[in-house]
Amino acid sequence: MKCNQIFILLMGLGLFTSCISTKNSIKNIDDNAPIPVLTKDNAFIITEYSSDKKYGYNEDYPINIFYRNTLSDTLNQGRFLRALAGPNGEKLSYKRLESCCPFPTKRSEIGAGFLEVYEITWQGNSKPIVLYFNIYEKGKLLIPVGLTAKKED
Repeated sequence: MKCNQIFILLMGLGLFTSCISTKNSIKNIDDNAPIPVLTKDNAFIITEYSSDKKYGYNEDYPINIFYRNTLSDTLNQGRFLRALAGPNGEKLSYKRLESCCPFPTKRSEIGAGFLEVYEITWQGNSKPIVLYFNIYEKGKLLIPVGLTAKKED
């Protein structure tokens, strides 16, 4: 009976670990990226625009917003999104959709991380956009193609 339990446990572990890629496919990790500065409204100051249409929109090019210097693993997504506006300066609305796309990382206790997927909308936009966030790795924060920097109030 004990052999059956061990076999079932090993099979379960094998199935769990087979879902996590052993190769990190994220292309835009930069451990030397500067730490973003905050506004008085607790949003990141982001002034540079990405020229890469994949940045943020593709799971291999997520927005890397390393959170280990905060007490919350969702704080930096809000800080990033509050720094942005729609194409004509519209106020953004956003909601978290899911976690997806497991990848290996040394910055997680379990050796794997997941991307956080957010839906972004604004008034006048009939089709929401989807952005991918990586909370485990660092990268230079840029304004994704199609969005703009929020104007200071």
